[in-house]
Amino acid sequence: MSWNPAMDPICPDAVSIDAIETLIIPRSRDLGSFEVRRALPASKRQMVGPFIFFDQFGPAEFLTNQGVDVRPHPHIGLSTVTYLFRGEFQHRDSLGTNQIIYPGEVNWMTAGRGVTHSERTSLETRAHPHNLYGIQTWVALPEDQENEPPDFEHRGKEDLPFMDSEGKKLRIIIGSAYGQRSPVRTSSEMFYIDAALDAGAVLPLPDDHEDRGIYVLEGSIGIAGVVYDAGRMMIFRPGDRLAVQAGPHGARLILLGGETLNGPRYIWWNFVASSEEKIEHAKDAWRRRDWESGMFRLPTGDEAEFAMAPKD
Repeated sequence: MSWNPAMDPICPDAVSIDAIETLIIPRSRDLGSFEVRRALPASKRQMVGPFIFFDQFGPAEFLTNQGVDVRPHPHIGLSTVTYLFRGEFQHRDSLGTNQIIYPGEVNWMTAGRGVTHSERTSLETRAHPHNLYGIQTWVALPEDQENEPPDFEHRGKEDLPFMDSEGKKLRIIIGSAYGQRSPVRTSSEMFYIDAALDAGAVLPLPDDHEDRGIYVLEGSIGIAGVVYDAGRMMIFRPGDRLAVQAGPHGARLILLGGETLNGPRYIWWNFVASSEEKIEHAKDAWRRRDWESGMFRLPTGDEAEFAMAPKD
Protein backbone atom coordinates (compact mmCIF):
# COMPACT_ATOMS: atom_id res chain seq x y z
CA MET A 1 0.00 0.00 0.00
CA SER A 2 1.40 3.40 -0.96
CA TRP A 3 -0.02 5.17 2.06
CA ASN A 4 2.66 5.96 4.62
CA PRO A 5 1.98 8.85 7.03
CA ALA A 6 5.58 8.88 8.25
CA MET A 7 8.02 11.67 8.86
CA ASP A 8 9.84 12.97 5.79
CA PRO A 9 12.62 15.56 5.33
CA ILE A 10 10.18 18.46 5.13
CA CYS A 11 7.82 17.34 7.89
CA PRO A 12 9.05 18.90 11.15
CA ASP A 13 9.95 16.74 14.10
CA ALA A 14 9.38 19.66 16.42
CA VAL A 15 6.90 22.53 16.23
CA SER A 16 6.30 25.62 18.26
CA ILE A 17 3.77 25.30 21.05
CA ASP A 18 2.14 28.34 19.40
CA ALA A 19 0.89 25.92 16.73
CA ILE A 20 -1.85 24.99 19.21
CA GLU A 21 -4.44 27.71 18.77
CA THR A 22 -6.89 26.36 21.39
CA LEU A 23 -6.68 23.76 24.16
CA ILE A 24 -10.03 22.40 25.36
CA ILE A 25 -10.61 20.40 28.53
CA PRO A 26 -14.01 18.71 28.11
CA ARG A 27 -16.84 19.22 30.55
CA SER A 28 -17.89 16.01 32.30
CA ARG A 29 -21.49 15.08 33.00
CA ASP A 30 -22.60 12.08 35.02
CA LEU A 31 -25.74 10.54 33.50
CA GLY A 32 -26.09 7.98 36.29
CA SER A 33 -25.12 4.83 34.44
CA PHE A 34 -22.22 6.40 32.54
CA GLU A 35 -20.21 9.60 32.08
CA VAL A 36 -20.15 11.91 29.07
CA ARG A 37 -17.28 14.28 28.27
CA ARG A 38 -18.22 17.18 25.97
CA ALA A 39 -15.42 18.95 24.12
CA LEU A 40 -17.50 20.91 21.58
CA PRO A 41 -19.00 23.42 21.56
CA ALA A 42 -16.66 25.17 24.01
CA SER A 43 -16.40 28.73 25.27
CA LYS A 44 -13.19 29.22 23.28
CA ARG A 45 -14.28 27.45 20.10
CA GLN A 46 -17.70 26.58 18.69
CA MET A 47 -16.48 24.39 15.82
CA VAL A 48 -13.48 22.58 14.35
CA GLY A 49 -14.14 22.76 10.63
CA PRO A 50 -17.85 21.84 10.43
CA PHE A 51 -17.75 19.72 13.64
CA ILE A 52 -19.92 21.57 16.17
CA PHE A 53 -20.58 18.92 18.83
CA PHE A 54 -18.23 16.28 20.24
CA ASP A 55 -19.16 13.88 23.06
CA GLN A 56 -17.18 10.96 24.45
CA PHE A 57 -19.45 8.49 26.23
CA GLY A 58 -18.02 5.78 28.46
CA PRO A 59 -16.20 3.53 28.91
CA ALA A 60 -19.15 2.22 30.91
CA GLU A 61 -20.19 -1.17 32.26
CA PHE A 62 -23.84 -2.28 32.41
CA LEU A 63 -25.45 -5.11 34.33
CA THR A 64 -28.04 -7.49 32.87
CA ASN A 65 -31.27 -5.66 31.89
CA GLN A 66 -29.51 -2.29 31.96
CA GLY A 67 -28.63 -0.11 29.01
CA VAL A 68 -28.95 3.26 27.31
CA ASP A 69 -32.30 4.74 26.36
CA VAL A 70 -32.07 7.97 24.38
CA ARG A 71 -35.73 8.68 23.72
CA PRO A 72 -36.98 9.98 20.35
CA HIS A 73 -35.81 13.55 19.84
CA PRO A 74 -35.55 15.96 16.87
CA HIS A 75 -32.69 17.52 14.90
CA ILE A 76 -32.35 20.16 12.19
CA GLY A 77 -29.38 21.63 10.33
CA LEU A 78 -26.79 18.96 11.09
CA SER A 79 -25.52 15.44 10.49
CA THR A 80 -24.94 13.12 13.44
CA VAL A 81 -21.95 10.75 13.42
CA THR A 82 -22.01 7.74 15.75
CA TYR A 83 -18.82 5.67 16.13
CA LEU A 84 -18.18 2.98 18.73
CA PHE A 85 -15.11 1.33 20.21
CA ARG A 86 -17.09 -1.13 22.34
CA GLY A 87 -20.76 -2.10 22.66
CA GLU A 88 -23.68 -1.34 20.33
CA PHE A 89 -26.62 1.02 19.77
CA GLN A 90 -29.94 0.42 18.04
CA HIS A 91 -30.79 3.46 15.93
CA ARG A 92 -34.35 4.14 14.79
CA ASP A 93 -35.50 7.24 12.95
CA SER A 94 -38.49 8.86 11.29
CA LEU A 95 -37.22 7.75 7.86
CA GLY A 96 -38.01 4.17 8.88
CA THR A 97 -34.40 3.18 9.62
CA ASN A 98 -33.74 0.42 12.17
CA GLN A 99 -29.98 -0.08 12.32
CA ILE A 100 -27.72 -1.57 15.00
CA ILE A 101 -24.20 -0.16 14.95
CA TYR A 102 -21.15 -2.09 16.14
CA PRO A 103 -17.53 -1.03 16.79
CA GLY A 104 -15.66 0.27 13.76
CA GLU A 105 -18.85 1.04 11.81
CA VAL A 106 -20.43 4.43 11.21
CA ASN A 107 -23.99 5.77 11.35
CA TRP A 108 -24.35 9.07 9.46
CA MET A 109 -27.76 10.69 9.79
CA THR A 110 -28.39 13.98 8.05
CA ALA A 111 -31.23 15.95 9.59
CA GLY A 112 -31.60 18.61 6.92
CA ARG A 113 -34.93 20.34 7.47
CA GLY A 114 -35.96 17.89 10.20
CA VAL A 115 -35.65 14.33 11.46
CA THR A 116 -36.38 12.43 14.68
CA HIS A 117 -34.41 9.48 16.03
CA SER A 118 -33.77 7.35 19.11
CA GLU A 119 -30.77 5.33 20.30
CA ARG A 120 -31.19 2.42 22.66
CA THR A 121 -29.40 -0.69 23.83
CA SER A 122 -31.02 -3.65 22.07
CA LEU A 123 -33.00 -6.28 23.96
CA GLU A 124 -30.44 -8.92 22.95
CA THR A 125 -27.56 -6.97 24.48
CA ARG A 126 -29.51 -6.17 27.66
CA ALA A 127 -29.87 -9.92 28.26
CA HIS A 128 -26.33 -10.07 29.65
CA PRO A 129 -23.69 -7.74 31.14
CA HIS A 130 -22.16 -5.47 28.50
CA ASN A 131 -20.14 -2.31 28.02
CA LEU A 132 -20.29 0.86 25.93
CA TYR A 133 -17.60 3.24 24.69
CA GLY A 134 -17.76 5.65 21.79
CA ILE A 135 -18.01 9.11 20.30
CA GLN A 136 -20.99 11.02 19.00
CA THR A 137 -20.37 14.08 16.86
CA TRP A 138 -22.52 16.62 15.07
CA VAL A 139 -21.49 18.20 11.77
CA ALA A 140 -23.16 21.53 10.97
CA LEU A 141 -24.57 21.70 7.45
CA PRO A 142 -23.69 24.41 4.92
CA GLU A 143 -26.42 27.02 4.79
CA ASP A 144 -27.63 25.95 1.35
CA GLN A 145 -28.21 22.38 2.62
CA GLU A 146 -30.13 23.14 5.81
CA ASN A 147 -33.51 22.74 4.10
CA GLU A 148 -32.68 19.51 2.25
CA PRO A 149 -34.64 16.30 3.02
CA PRO A 150 -33.26 14.11 5.83
CA ASP A 151 -31.16 11.05 5.02
CA PHE A 152 -29.41 8.13 6.73
CA GLU A 153 -26.32 6.15 5.72
CA HIS A 154 -24.69 3.19 7.46
CA ARG A 155 -21.26 1.86 6.55
CA GLY A 156 -19.75 -1.34 7.87
CA LYS A 157 -16.26 -1.65 9.25
CA GLU A 158 -15.02 -3.27 6.04
CA ASP A 159 -16.22 -0.30 3.96
CA LEU A 160 -14.01 2.28 5.70
CA PRO A 161 -10.39 2.76 4.59
CA PHE A 162 -8.01 1.19 7.12
CA MET A 163 -4.25 1.74 7.15
CA ASP A 164 -1.63 -0.05 9.22
CA SER A 165 2.00 1.11 8.99
CA GLU A 166 4.95 1.80 11.29
CA GLY A 167 3.03 1.47 14.55
CA LYS A 168 0.02 3.47 13.34
CA LYS A 169 -3.46 2.08 12.69
CA LEU A 170 -5.90 4.55 11.13
CA ARG A 171 -9.52 4.22 10.06
CA ILE A 172 -10.96 7.04 7.91
CA ILE A 173 -14.49 7.33 9.29
CA ILE A 174 -15.65 10.40 7.38
CA GLY A 175 -14.07 12.49 4.64
CA SER A 176 -10.55 12.28 3.22
CA ALA A 177 -6.96 12.24 4.50
CA TYR A 178 -3.60 10.70 3.61
CA GLY A 179 -4.74 9.99 0.07
CA GLN A 180 -7.75 7.93 1.21
CA ARG A 181 -11.47 8.79 1.23
CA SER A 182 -14.35 7.32 3.19
CA PRO A 183 -17.35 6.28 1.06
CA VAL A 184 -19.74 8.18 3.37
CA ARG A 185 -21.33 11.08 1.48
CA THR A 186 -20.50 14.37 3.21
CA SER A 187 -21.94 17.86 3.02
CA SER A 188 -18.54 19.60 2.78
CA GLU A 189 -14.83 18.76 2.83
CA MET A 190 -13.80 17.26 6.18
CA PHE A 191 -11.86 14.48 7.88
CA TYR A 192 -12.70 12.31 10.89
CA ILE A 193 -10.19 9.58 11.80
CA ASP A 194 -9.78 6.91 14.47
CA ALA A 195 -6.03 6.54 15.11
CA ALA A 196 -4.27 4.04 17.38
CA LEU A 197 -0.53 4.68 17.85
CA ASP A 198 2.09 2.41 19.39
CA ALA A 199 4.46 3.91 21.96
CA GLY A 200 6.73 6.46 20.28
CA ALA A 201 4.95 6.37 16.91
CA VAL A 202 4.92 9.69 15.06
CA LEU A 203 1.90 10.84 13.07
CA PRO A 204 1.79 13.98 10.89
CA LEU A 205 -1.54 15.77 10.74
CA PRO A 206 -3.30 16.05 7.39
CA ASP A 207 -2.06 19.30 5.85
CA ASP A 208 -4.67 19.66 3.10
CA HIS A 209 -7.52 20.83 5.34
CA GLU A 210 -8.25 24.32 6.61
CA ASP A 211 -9.10 23.50 10.23
CA ARG A 212 -7.57 20.62 12.25
CA GLY A 213 -7.95 19.20 15.75
CA ILE A 214 -7.01 16.17 17.83
CA TYR A 215 -8.86 14.61 20.75
CA VAL A 216 -6.83 12.29 23.01
CA LEU A 217 -8.99 9.34 24.03
CA GLU A 218 -6.36 7.14 25.67
CA GLY A 219 -2.67 7.37 26.50
CA SER A 220 -0.82 10.59 25.69
CA ILE A 221 0.88 12.51 22.90
CA GLY A 222 3.76 14.96 22.81
CA ILE A 223 3.72 18.22 20.86
CA ALA A 224 6.74 20.56 20.96
CA GLY A 225 7.98 18.88 24.12
CA VAL A 226 4.67 19.23 25.98
CA VAL A 227 2.69 16.12 26.96
CA TYR A 228 -1.09 16.02 26.55
CA ASP A 229 -2.95 13.25 28.37
CA ALA A 230 -6.32 11.66 27.67
CA GLY A 231 -9.32 13.97 27.81
CA ARG A 232 -7.77 16.90 25.93
CA MET A 233 -8.66 18.45 22.58
CA MET A 234 -6.10 20.53 20.71
CA ILE A 235 -7.03 22.78 17.79
CA PHE A 236 -4.14 23.83 15.60
CA ARG A 237 -3.19 26.97 13.77
CA PRO A 238 -4.07 26.73 10.05
CA GLY A 239 -1.30 26.05 7.57
CA ASP A 240 1.39 24.66 9.87
CA ARG A 241 2.93 21.31 8.99
CA LEU A 242 3.21 19.39 12.24
CA ALA A 243 3.27 15.94 13.78
CA VAL A 244 2.47 14.36 17.14
CA GLN A 245 4.27 11.54 18.94
CA ALA A 246 2.60 8.90 21.08
CA GLY A 247 3.70 8.61 24.72
CA PRO A 248 5.28 5.59 26.43
CA HIS A 249 1.96 3.73 26.62
CA GLY A 250 0.81 4.63 23.11
CA ALA A 251 -2.25 6.71 22.26
CA ARG A 252 -5.78 6.45 20.88
CA LEU A 253 -6.82 9.61 19.06
CA ILE A 254 -9.66 11.12 17.09
CA LEU A 255 -8.46 13.49 14.36
CA LEU A 256 -11.06 15.90 12.99
CA GLY A 257 -11.49 19.07 10.99
CA GLY A 258 -12.06 20.36 7.50
CA GLU A 259 -13.57 23.28 5.66
CA THR A 260 -14.94 26.06 7.84
CA LEU A 261 -18.50 27.28 7.32
CA ASN A 262 -19.62 30.76 6.28
CA GLY A 263 -20.18 31.82 9.89
CA PRO A 264 -21.12 30.66 13.40
CA ARG A 265 -24.27 28.67 14.05
CA TYR A 266 -27.13 29.07 16.48
CA ILE A 267 -27.58 26.08 18.79
CA TRP A 268 -30.62 25.30 20.91
CA TRP A 269 -31.15 21.82 22.39
CA ASN A 270 -30.74 19.44 19.43
CA PHE A 271 -31.14 22.11 16.76
CA VAL A 272 -28.36 23.79 14.75
CA ALA A 273 -29.08 26.53 12.22
CA SER A 274 -27.65 29.57 10.48
CA SER A 275 -30.58 31.70 11.67
CA GLU A 276 -32.62 32.13 14.84
CA GLU A 277 -35.81 31.97 12.77
CA LYS A 278 -35.13 28.35 11.81
CA ILE A 279 -34.52 27.47 15.45
CA GLU A 280 -37.77 29.11 16.55
CA HIS A 281 -39.72 27.34 13.81
CA ALA A 282 -38.35 23.94 14.88
CA LYS A 283 -39.08 24.66 18.56
CA ASP A 284 -42.70 25.43 17.79
CA ALA A 285 -43.08 22.38 15.56
CA TRP A 286 -41.76 19.94 18.20
CA ARG A 287 -43.87 21.44 20.96
CA ARG A 288 -47.05 21.15 18.88
CA ARG A 289 -46.56 17.36 18.66
CA ASP A 290 -48.30 17.06 15.33
CA TRP A 291 -46.71 13.73 14.42
CA GLU A 292 -49.09 13.08 11.52
CA SER A 293 -48.83 16.23 9.40
CA GLY A 294 -46.31 18.45 11.18
CA MET A 295 -42.60 19.04 10.65
CA PHE A 296 -41.54 16.03 12.77
CA ARG A 297 -42.63 12.40 12.95
CA LEU A 298 -41.68 9.85 15.61
CA PRO A 299 -39.28 7.03 14.70
CA THR A 300 -40.86 3.97 13.14
CA GLY A 301 -41.19 1.31 15.84
CA ASP A 302 -40.44 3.73 18.71
CA GLU A 303 -43.53 5.92 18.97
CA ALA A 304 -44.52 5.27 22.60
CA GLU A 305 -42.54 8.15 24.11
CA PHE A 306 -40.50 11.19 23.17
CA ALA A 307 -38.12 13.72 24.73
CA MET A 308 -39.64 16.94 26.05
CA ALA A 309 -38.07 20.15 24.78
CA PRO A 310 -36.41 22.22 27.52
CA LYS A 311 -37.95 25.48 28.63
CA ASP A 312 -36.49 28.63 27.10
